[in-house]
Amino acid sequence: MLAFLLLDSESISTMDFKQIAMLVSFGMFNGILSGILANGVLPYMESVFSLATNSRLLELTDLSQPLLRKLADEAPGTYQHSIAVATMAEAAASCVNADPLLTKIASYFHDIGKIKRPSYFAENQSSENRHDQVTPYMSSLILIGHIRDSLDLGREYHLPERVLSIMSQHHGTTLISYFFEEAKKLKDGDEVNEERFRYPGPKPQSKEAAILMLADSVEAAARTLPQHTHSKIEGLVQRIIEHKLKDENQLDESDLTLKDIEKIEQTFVRTLTSMYHGRVDYPGKLSNQMKAVTDGSSDQ
Repeated sequence: MLAFLLLDSESISTMDFKQIAMLVSFGMFNGILSGILANGVLPYMESVFSLATNSRLLELTDLSQPLLRKLADEAPGTYQHSIAVATMAEAAASCVNADPLLTKIASYFHDIGKIKRPSYFAENQSSENRHDQVTPYMSSLILIGHIRDSLDLGREYHLPERVLSIMSQHHGTTLISYFFEEAKKLKDGDEVNEERFRYPGPKPQSKEAAILMLADSVEAAARTLPQHTHSKIEGLVQRIIEHKLKDENQLDESDLTLKDIEKIEQTFVRTLTSMYHGRVDYPGKLSNQMKAVTDGSSDQ
């Protein structure tokens, strides 16, 4: 208002010093009040309407927040897996012009639904395998169900919709081949409906979702390697990415180019080699064999 009055020389000439001082004071008060209201209301709006602003995403990087603490307490193996996936995915996103912060946050929370049945997922299992007690089809339903459970928990804790969208896509329409093959053995040659053993999708619709899909599978597989040499890690990363491309081309809707995929592969190899650097494998403590990890049956 003062600016308009200053443009009018006749109006300003009729005002005394007190009136001008009052207008200046009102202007300053309005600016301060607007800033306070914006800072006070914005976090509430971000939470209620699940907005993915940078400030909200930065807030979600705090590993001490309730949902991540719940994951760490009830599914510690999944928690460790998610932190490792976030490290890999964030680095890869930075190399292909994706959003590193958004990718990191989606990685933190992508498997929170495993809290509901933690012992059915390989990273939380001890010597007992709960899948030995159920049919292959029931096992596939439990694995597929963690996507829905993750989204339900994410909405309960008001995660941003963009984060939830990436979480919903991180298995695409991947075939859970281990339990599919087990089901075929039980059928003794009879036909088994493959679609019953596929995640419902959708396939990754963004670079961020595709990176999470790849990092999720690669990290789970890397944990089963008996030796984490550069060559073994490189071979593993290549095999998993090739598998994702062959299995209904899981990446074809994600906007990733072949050059992007090559950069992601190189980044994963470099990051995993760094993560496992200096770890020593002792006789008798090596994995007996690599599990079926490229299809979601151990990164589940």
